[in-house]
Order: sequence, then structure tokens, then C-alpha cells
Amino acid sequence: MATTTNYGWVTPDDISLVKDGASAIRTLGTSIDTTTFNNASAAIAKTIVDAKGDIIVATASDTVSRLAIGANDTVLTADSAQATGLKWATPASGGMTLISTTTLSGTSTTLSSIPQTYNSLFLIITGMTYVSGDNKFQMLINNTNNTDLMQIFNGTAGAATDTFINLSAGDNMLRTNTTNVFSIGINNYTSSSSYKTLDLTGTWVNTASTRRTQWCGGVFKSNTAITSLVFNVEGTIAFNGGTILLYGVK
Repeated sequence: MATTTNYGWVTPDDISLVKDGASAIRTLGTSIDTTTFNNASAAIAKTIVDAKGDIIVATASDTVSRLAIGANDTVLTADSAQATGLKWATPASGGMTLISTTTLSGTSTTLSSIPQTYNSLFLIITGMTYVSGDNKFQMLINNTNNTDLMQIFNGTAGAATDTFINLSAGDNMLRTNTTNVFSIGINNYTSSSSYKTLDLTGTWVNTASTRRTQWCGGVFKSNTAITSLVFNVEGTIAFNGGTILLYGVK
């Protein structure tokens, strides 16, 4: 007797005379029914997943389970302590995570309760404008007016005061210009045993309508971890707008 190619179901030969057609059909039907049932039993049911992004993982030999989708920006990570051997986790290194988006307003804007779970901080500040008056744009660390800051211009200590970082290099910014932008990197900010270095790049238009740019560095000469940053304009001038993006860097 002939058999089918994949499952080996018994069928009549091409030249056979079928004496008992009903029996032959019943035999073939039984074979199909058995194979279909066994295959269905071994299949992974679609009901194992519940939501967009769920994945199916092995928990043991010939055993599968559902792993629910993780939070945004997390990555799939091997972890033998988990029942599935996998978990969703924040990237362990090299990642940059947006911590907060803050609008500049009032006479000062504070970024407080900065998480202490990253290696470095990175800030992008755009579109800062003032309500009235053209003056200097400044950043204060930990809201402490002391002598723990040193700003470096071309290798020389350049700030007239050590109480804040002078983002506009002592230059008065044109208060209505929205193209002013700064980026600031703060390294080792969680350390309670060493100083912290800063890197700054900025460009702005001054009161003479001249485009100014600076690349400089700084040092927070303190063993205290950085937990807050304050931005203001010299002379207690109020902000009219602007945005601070604060990122944590692993």
C-alpha cells in the first residue's frame, strides 16, 4: 500500500482495486484525525499572549511561558534568577535616558531631586529668553552660594566669581533671541569622595547683536554629590521662556 509523503498515511496504490472503499476512507480519516490532534496538542496556543509586545520564552525543556512587554526604553536582558531566564531592564551601559523636561520660568528655575543612579548628567538648554533686560545666564550647583566652583576658559580660571557657572562667559545675552542654546556635561556627579568636572558648549547673541560661542570646562570643588541645579539671570531678571532637557548617562 502507498503512503503519504509527510505523515505516512496509508492510501491505495494507483493501480489497486479498492474492494472496501468505506474501510479505506475510514482508515485514512482516522490517520488524519490522530495526526491533527497530536499536532494541535503540541502547538503553542495563541491565548498564551495577552498584549502587544508580549513574547513567548522557554522556562524548561519543552515548556513555554509568556514574558510581558517591558517599560519603554528597556532592553531584553538574560537573568538566570528569573523564571523565564529573561527580564526587561534599563541598559546597563552606554545609554542616555531623559530624566526631565523643564520650562525656564520666574527669576530662577531649579532641577531638584536629581536621581543618583547614573554615571554622568547631560543637559541641553534651548530658547532661553528674559522678560526684561539683557544680562548674564548662570548655573548654580546644589543651590549653595559658596566658592566651590571654578570655570576654565582656554586653560585659565576665567569666572570673576566662584559661586556659579557663567554660561554666557560674562556676556549679556540679548533677551529676545530664541536661538541661544547650551549643552552641559557633568561627570562623576554622585561622588562623595572626589571633585566633579564639567564640560560646556554654548552659543548666544549678545546685546550688540553679535553671535558668541564658547567651549569651556569647569570644576565643582566639592566631595558632595550633586543633587540639584539652579538656573538664573544675573540681576534677578525673570525668564520668559526656554527649555531644559536633563539626561542621565550610564
